[in-house]
Amino acid sequence: MFGANQAECCDGETIDQCPVPTADVAAVSPVVLVTQADSLAALRAAIEGTPPLPALFAIARTRLDDDPGHDIQHALRVVLWTVRIGGDEVELRHAVAAGLFHDLVNVPKSSPERHLASSKSAEAADIVLAENGYDDGERALIRDAIRDHSYSRGARPSSALGRALQDADRLEALGVLGMFRTISTGARLGGRYFSADDPWATARPLDDRAFSIDHFFTKLLRLPATMCTHAGRREAERRAERMRVMLQGLGDELGRPYVPHPSAE
Repeated sequence: MFGANQAECCDGETIDQCPVPTADVAAVSPVVLVTQADSLAALRAAIEGTPPLPALFAIARTRLDDDPGHDIQHALRVVLWTVRIGGDEVELRHAVAAGLFHDLVNVPKSSPERHLASSKSAEAADIVLAENGYDDGERALIRDAIRDHSYSRGARPSSALGRALQDADRLEALGVLGMFRTISTGARLGGRYFSADDPWATARPLDDRAFSIDHFFTKLLRLPATMCTHAGRREAERRAERMRVMLQGLGDELGRPYVPHPSAE
């Protein structure tokens, strides 16, 4: 359903090998709610008051997919967390451009070209940014961040902007929002919520193309270990715990107590 691409954490290891972050992990500013990152409303106000960001927002609202997992509201939440995680190391105009346009070209998850989505988005964003006053250096920074943010690409971001954007986008796959996105994507691609015979895959191979719950074990609960920043890791762990609580609740409702899968622990 979702594909089996294996990402790297930002220390260059695969997700199976990725260690718990240490002081060597990119040490960006902690999550401090500065003015434009207080809320989505505060972010929108900052965008409206900072040319050429209103123009970029209008373009994104017109061009982004209507899929709720990749629409303008998803983009704004990614911007918000890119700003929060990036702190003083990332300029607002760069965070907004990267967040708004990171899914400018949305290749379906079922497509064999899915791994090219972020590269296509980077190329499309570069054209828009050139038309809206971003210089060569800014465009290269944003283009690289967009290209390298994707999980399916498995890339390691090289800038503070890239690390913040990648973490912000991965946060959207976790927590309550992540649950909504997983179930809606699975249903759209023809999958079932879970295996009625073995919901926790204790005696069968994981298959997240057939069962949405399996995607929690093949990818989602493993995402915190791939985060590039301390702030991103903290928020990812908080959201992952919400997902575990939800799985425990599902087990209670099914009369099949939740059994954590070893691949996700």
